[in-house]
Amino acid sequence: MPVKKGRGSRKQSHSSAAKRNPVKPKKPKPGPKPVPSPGGPGAPIAKGSFEKVVIILKENHTLDCYFGTFPGVNGVSNLAHASDPPKGTFSNNHAAWLKRATQAVRQQYQQADIASYWRYAQQFALCDNFFTDVASDSTPNHLMLIAADSPIINNPSSGSTPSFDLPSLPANLQAAGLTWRNYGGFAFPYITQLKNNPWNVTSQQFAQDAAAGNLPSVSWVYAPNLQSEHPNDNVAFGMQWTVDQVNAIVQGGLWNKTAIFISWDDWGGWYDHVTPPNIEQWTDGSQFRYGSRVPCLVLSPYARAGYISKVLHSFVSIVKFCEENFGVAPINNRDGSADNMADCFDFRQTPLGPPK
Repeated sequence: MPVKKGRGSRKQSHSSAAKRNPVKPKKPKPGPKPVPSPGGPGAPIAKGSFEKVVIILKENHTLDCYFGTFPGVNGVSNLAHASDPPKGTFSNNHAAWLKRATQAVRQQYQQADIASYWRYAQQFALCDNFFTDVASDSTPNHLMLIAADSPIINNPSSGSTPSFDLPSLPANLQAAGLTWRNYGGFAFPYITQLKNNPWNVTSQQFAQDAAAGNLPSVSWVYAPNLQSEHPNDNVAFGMQWTVDQVNAIVQGGLWNKTAIFISWDDWGGWYDHVTPPNIEQWTDGSQFRYGSRVPCLVLSPYARAGYISKVLHSFVSIVKFCEENFGVAPINNRDGSADNMADCFDFRQTPLGPPK
């Protein structure tokens, strides 16, 4: 079942659990490039709709914390104004999540605090029904975004280096002759097939590669410490780092070929008023999946302009999007049955220009 790990010293102890036996991926059959689908709930993402997919994963904020006051969003607007950087103690492991009704930090940011993120939401698509896949902290959710699975429910204990024999999207892409790169993510080496891989590089490498027009098929991009937006880091500083990565994609001439997803890896101890569906339980019977809502921004020439998605999405939905876009088989039943983010796109619209 699930597991989770944290950034550097921000790790938590974890529960032991037996590993799952996910479906063995099948090698995709080559075929002609189809015409992209129009998008919409339930529609497939046609193979080859995008040459590149970029997944930017920031740290520890809920939907209500960042976009609770955004017009049209299912949010709350009566929370206290959060300081930047935030002050206080933020607990976000599974035990804290179970007590979130009384212990979550009930504060939020306003438009002026995160103006660039709001501009992205105004120009492109914002999901307000997007859930973390694990009701806990970072590592289990990072694993879900890589492998649609997590054998842990909390971050590993400090100093431990777990090893999980999991099939994964990067391995499936590689088997299909496609490329991927991990820009600064800590959880990739926890998966046996992905350890010591030359495609595990630093966060700083992404902007260089993007500006040179040299990105792989799928990029997982993680900010360095102090720019990740992890409490108690400066939010505006972290947001500017995200903007710089998007600008590098545009600078490298890749905008017209790329789908960009920007999301936050877990709830971070912040309040969100929506109770997530309980669709999977941990070994002790407590809720494993889903965790709290987090924002997800979708940027692309074919992202629906000014659109707020009400469809249930999660990190595994992004995995499913990549699988359909690149024609690789599902890893297991989670991504096999997941939503594919299709409602956030309209391939019939006049392509949108880069962010302003």
